[in-house]
Amino acid sequence: MEKSQFKRLELQPFLLEALHAQGFKKPTEIQERLVPAISNGKDVIGQSETGSGKTLAFLLPIVNNIDPMNLEVQAVITAPTRELATQIHNELKKLLDYCDPEQMIQAKLMVGGTDRLRSMEKLKMQPHIVVGTPGRIHDMVTEQALKIYTTATLVVDEADQMLDMGFIADVDKIAARMSEELQMLVFSATIPEKLQPFLKKYMNNPRHVHVKPKQVTTPNIDHRLMPLRHRDKLQLVTDIATALNPFLAIIFTNTKEAADEVADTLAAQGLNVDRLHGGLHPRQRKQVMKRVKDLKTQFLVATDLAARGIDIKGVSHIINYELPKDLDFYVHRVGRTGRAGDTGVAVTLYEQTDQFAIDKLKKRGISFTYVDLRRGDWVTLEKPKERIEKRKLTKADISPKTGGKAKAKGKAVKPGYKKKQRWQQEQEEKRQRKLARRKQGRNKR
Repeated sequence: MEKSQFKRLELQPFLLEALHAQGFKKPTEIQERLVPAISNGKDVIGQSETGSGKTLAFLLPIVNNIDPMNLEVQAVITAPTRELATQIHNELKKLLDYCDPEQMIQAKLMVGGTDRLRSMEKLKMQPHIVVGTPGRIHDMVTEQALKIYTTATLVVDEADQMLDMGFIADVDKIAARMSEELQMLVFSATIPEKLQPFLKKYMNNPRHVHVKPKQVTTPNIDHRLMPLRHRDKLQLVTDIATALNPFLAIIFTNTKEAADEVADTLAAQGLNVDRLHGGLHPRQRKQVMKRVKDLKTQFLVATDLAARGIDIKGVSHIINYELPKDLDFYVHRVGRTGRAGDTGVAVTLYEQTDQFAIDKLKKRGISFTYVDLRRGDWVTLEKPKERIEKRKLTKADISPKTGGKAKAKGKAVKPGYKKKQRWQQEQEEKRQRKLARRKQGRNKR
């Protein structure tokens, strides 16, 4: 603990002890840049990828500033899903376990899918820190079981996902009941334009820290691209799953409808599969996560709900049923495998229309191998050459009336010189024949 570089962040001794027990010796970049600002009461916007240490970047200064003797809610941490909220609460408990027994800091988890009355019963004594989903927290506030008017700090984690899932309205209602001097900490992979009104409403000259990954992806992940080539996509993903025979694979889709379709197909083939998406009841999602953690599932079909923040251990393979619309999610998806020094494989199904997105990922430093499955065996393909669509130029394309230019896909294309010369020669011969026929007709008359 003497060698811990966290000392310069001016943290309390019990926090340094908790970090030492977890093997943390040096702050990550986002922790280095944000902990002092948060400790000093500044509003912050933090952008970083999975695995950057973002959660501790806000937990450390929040816990450090809590007054244990003040039995009021001093901080509220919101997350878009109960799984992520539970994970944050678990990380918080690891810190609070080292509190002085005479100055214990109390934290409560509030998420959907749990008994409301029991949750209200637990709030007879207000906690110092509340972690939960916006819907359940707002519910407890409306029932006057949770008193948040004393809250000094509000965390909005995965804000862009909050926006996508329609939870920003609940966060807004929660924030409106807090102190006018509220400190707001917003963490998000992206900052969409639609999020700006919310940020401007509550944030005062926030410090914006964007931590760009020095390396987009870990070197121990094998990134494979597999062409669809007009084959049946559901059959192909079944073949991939069977050929990989993973310890645990996550199959990502862009929609919950596609997730259900893929999961149903794999289940029909006798594979051990579960699904995880926003369309499931909270209790179902909890059961799925338990089966995954208990290693009772081999294939988890999921939307990007599971790609960010949720720590699923033992993932050996990632299968992208389709490329995500937001390419940042590719990094979040594949980041579920190849962790803690292990190797991982990420297989992505692609079509020709995906080439632009693939090129953008390559520019981010991701190196792909093109592969295919033949009779159950993996084969390496040559990198596809860029194909330029060619078509025959018609007479209309190279007509002198259009300046000898062809219109293809809305762009002017110059024809070959020889073709133009040949066409002009043919036109001249036709004109001469036509004149000869007219002359012959006059002579007959």
